[in-house]
Amino acid sequence: MPTPSLTALPIRRLTHRDLTACADLSEDRGWPREEHKWGLLLSAGKGYGIDDPDGGLVSACVVTEYGPHGHPTLGAIGMVLVAERHARQGIGRRLMRHVVSLMGTTPLTLHATPNGRPLYEELGFKTTGRAEMVRGRFTPDETASDVVTRAATAEDLIAILRLDEEVFGTDRTHVITRLPAFADQVRVAEDDGRIIGYAAAWPNMDTQVVGPLIARNTETAKALLASLAARTDRPLRTDIDVRHEELLEWVKARGLESVAFNAVMTHGITELPGDWRRRFAPLTVAAG
Repeated sequence: MPTPSLTALPIRRLTHRDLTACADLSEDRGWPREEHKWGLLLSAGKGYGIDDPDGGLVSACVVTEYGPHGHPTLGAIGMVLVAERHARQGIGRRLMRHVVSLMGTTPLTLHATPNGRPLYEELGFKTTGRAEMVRGRFTPDETASDVVTRAATAEDLIAILRLDEEVFGTDRTHVITRLPAFADQVRVAEDDGRIIGYAAAWPNMDTQVVGPLIARNTETAKALLASLAARTDRPLRTDIDVRHEELLEWVKARGLESVAFNAVMTHGITELPGDWRRRFAPLTVAAG
């Protein structure tokens, strides 16, 4: 059982001023600090945390809301962390219950590690999918793709947002419009002048994370991924929906290796909105 002092500590909203404390918490649990990603999540989403009386944070998590402002149609929960010294005392459960309660009837989703999954099941989350994290140095394909890709421009933004909402299933303008500043690369795939896919690659420690990856079909997804890989000297990392077997086989044949599997879980809906056939990888598992 937690000590009375811990159960009495208030849960508060986190702000950008808490970025270093969030990164410290990540490091405390053996995760990378990921300050760049924390910065995006704390500005585009809502962070919640519990202060440690001795300094830093006892616990933290972030919820990214999608849909009309003030009336979200989906909430993605991520970065659920409890300091090692306070682990296994019910603090993560308390923070999660608080967030689920705050979100009311809004459907929720999260990516769960094997360790976190039992807690989320206890809170009513159901496993509705799986994602495979792959990582490594990408070896280019010798055969050129027929799919045309190019760097995205400001003029593409409306078309990207329209395609993203159609595929993701709800509006995430407030996140996607942050991509040009957040990512090192944003590229689009075109067919006869029409955008049929887009992808970004953003810095995360020593890797480039590919996400989001949205494409008309697998060939388009391959072309976008290869075009991003060609323009960085860092290893790539991405989280691919396991139903995209062909893409997973292709990236593994080109140097990326399986790192982990996460359960995609939902609360209040039986499956995620949108079109999974064109949704290959999330922006980040923390934000969906």
